[in-house]
Amino acid sequence: MGVVGLVVAALVTAWAVVTVTFLVARVRRRYDTIDAAWGAGFAVIAAVTLLLSGPVSALSLTAVVLTVVWGGRLAGHVLRRSLSGPEDARYAEMAAKASGDPGPRMYFRVYLTQAAVMWFVSLPVVFAAGASGFEPAVSDGWANPWLWAGTALWVVGFGFETVGDEQLRRFKADPANAGKVLDTGLWRYTRHPNYFGDACVWWGLYLLACSTVLGPVTFLSPVLMTWLLAAGSGKPILERGLRQRRPDYAAYVDRTSGFLPWPPKRA
Repeated sequence: MGVVGLVVAALVTAWAVVTVTFLVARVRRRYDTIDAAWGAGFAVIAAVTLLLSGPVSALSLTAVVLTVVWGGRLAGHVLRRSLSGPEDARYAEMAAKASGDPGPRMYFRVYLTQAAVMWFVSLPVVFAAGASGFEPAVSDGWANPWLWAGTALWVVGFGFETVGDEQLRRFKADPANAGKVLDTGLWRYTRHPNYFGDACVWWGLYLLACSTVLGPVTFLSPVLMTWLLAAGSGKPILERGLRQRRPDYAAYVDRTSGFLPWPPKRA
């Protein structure tokens, strides 16, 4: 299948993932179910692309494996957190604003929006995983420098995200830390090591896509993901709530980098 067909297939897959997730959310009566499907959706798109593109190459296999590992870990992490806590207040508030059944409002304004974003952000993966479907810019074998550069950046990002999430999980699990701010480990150098790691993962996948002739044109995909994490629906909304709930958070913000890891300011 050519590049246009793969891009369309990715769009259909993203729509199918969020639609099935919406049906599950209706059964659970929790519209934040989409958060758990976010990472899984990218993994499904990568796998579908590989199945439709033809012969497996080093580049396509690497792109799919990295995406599935990232997406699977994130989906599991969010699902575990969701099962042990109440519904995300953001979704509950949006649903409460609807007159009558909130389902249509949530599907069209939240779920389909996330499908569009998922599809757009996934384009580097589509180009890399579907490399055998069109002419690569460089060799798609193991000697490909873009493959190794992208994988290295992905490893850095995945490490930051995984370690950061685990440090936060352990911190929250200790009753003695109730109401306190985590400022040790990776959280000493950035207020959002998981978000920083997420951005690195997607810039790494973009480097994989640069192995193909058209791959570089997908640079807006990691740009969008980075913007969402650092300035869109990620960091600003989360920090607004933390400032309200934790009095020490303002001081933490003053001394700690907001996104890129950096040594904290001295008092």
